[in-house]
Amino acid sequence: MIRQYIYEQVVAALDKLGYSHEREITVEVPNYTEFGDFSTNAAMILSKENKTAPKVMAEKLVQELKKQKNFKKVEIAGPGFVNFVVAPSQYYELLWQIHKEELEFGKSDFGKEEKVMLEFVSANPTGPLNIVSARAAAFGDTLCRVMKWVGFDPIKEFYINDAGNQVDILAESVELRLREIHGEKMEEFPYEAYHGEYVKHLAQKLNSQEGVRIFMMPEKERMEHLKDYALNEIHLMQQNSLEKFGVVFDSWVSEKTLRMEGVVEEVLSYLAEADCTYEKEDAIWFCSTKFGDDKDRVLMKSDGSITYFVPDLAYHLTKLQRGFTKLIDVFGPDHHGYVPRLKAAFKALKYDDTMLEIIFLQQVNLFVSEERIKMSKRAGNIVTMDDLLNVVSKDAARYFFIARKANAHLNFDLDLAVKKNNENPVYYCQYAYARICSILKKAKKDKVLPKTWHKEHISKLTKPEELALIKKMTELPDLLTGIAEQREPYRLTVFVEELAGMFHRYYSKIQIVNEKHKELSEARLLLINSIKDVLAISFELMGISAPEKM
Repeated sequence: MIRQYIYEQVVAALDKLGYSHEREITVEVPNYTEFGDFSTNAAMILSKENKTAPKVMAEKLVQELKKQKNFKKVEIAGPGFVNFVVAPSQYYELLWQIHKEELEFGKSDFGKEEKVMLEFVSANPTGPLNIVSARAAAFGDTLCRVMKWVGFDPIKEFYINDAGNQVDILAESVELRLREIHGEKMEEFPYEAYHGEYVKHLAQKLNSQEGVRIFMMPEKERMEHLKDYALNEIHLMQQNSLEKFGVVFDSWVSEKTLRMEGVVEEVLSYLAEADCTYEKEDAIWFCSTKFGDDKDRVLMKSDGSITYFVPDLAYHLTKLQRGFTKLIDVFGPDHHGYVPRLKAAFKALKYDDTMLEIIFLQQVNLFVSEERIKMSKRAGNIVTMDDLLNVVSKDAARYFFIARKANAHLNFDLDLAVKKNNENPVYYCQYAYARICSILKKAKKDKVLPKTWHKEHISKLTKPEELALIKKMTELPDLLTGIAEQREPYRLTVFVEELAGMFHRYYSKIQIVNEKHKELSEARLLLINSIKDVLAISFELMGISAPEKM
């Protein structure tokens, strides 16, 4: 809000002074408060193209910008930076705007309804979702919520890899557990099979439904039946886990269905028609090195089977065919080799490869009593999303999972996440909201809360802490567009913690309701009511609750 206003005023001043401004200038918050509220590098950046010394240019800008009544102070700093101190009257106007917009504050048309496909989680349907998938779920869902808030048209999609060798192994694992139920003994359960307890549960449920009839089927028919049963059960399991986590996908796409619809053959035809394939050692290869990849990729093996790259490419082409202009995939760190070959295929097929964006989430390490828990899906040593939510609240889990940059490893401290005190950041932030609700409720009971707010009373807010709180709240619109543009949900947790901390300190220092000063009390109640709304918006975007009592 204020940043954009200052940017526009700087550009207007440059135009009035006849200065060219082809290069991008910035308006930033200085690292140190003594430098003012905001600072611009305009004179430093544009001095060369205007053949003027930075300090001379800055002096002229200062003289022009000082004419604006919304600036309390405009001055030069260092070799040519221009610093601004915003007038309190401007903050009062902005607080009133926040108050009027209430729970719509920060919404914009920044994204211009661009159709964005967000694909995340997309875990193999061979077991329950683990905590790595939980991090992807929290990240992707929060990013989608923010993008929608600022005017994009995003949808959330889950790609089900329900074809391939891992599905065959799943069916075989269920059959082995069925045979155990019926008395067959084996010296050791195969290492390559899935060992988790969920496989036993699948077998027990199937046995209660069908009993020995499953073994009367011909082997091929039995294996297909086991596949369909296990995939359907695990799909429902994953869907339920995600819904408990507050994540509901707009669509689920099946690799098996795509293959049945012939899209894989279409992709092979497209690449052949683009003269991007060749035969070698009885296999069909994609000459991806022509398009930036480090080596050519096999599309079809000598035995006629296709590699996993082909259906993945086919799936991405269906996204483009559905009209999405930005494809964002959220993957784990083990998918780095995936990017160059996929982008190469986009180029080969004459698509703009910048439409595809891959975000890599680093691993999650779970710590209990300062000890790391080791996990292995194949061995059955996994901590599932459901396991986590049985111990930690959905709110704490989501908050912790988005509180780190995507490219940073996340150490999830289980002991901290379950604490109900200010050491736990999500508790600390939610408590600020609950505390404000309590103050407002008491003010209403004591008949101090006004039925109608008065704009002119806001000028009573003269404490530095009050102006700082207003300034912090006004950061939200720019923050949300930045999160959407840079794909950085973690910045929302930083903002909320800072705002909550500022409020807690304000509450401990300032008497909000004073019967002897009615107008000042009204202004302060309006201020904290606006903080409540900004916190509620932030919580909604993070997918966590806003408790009125704690």
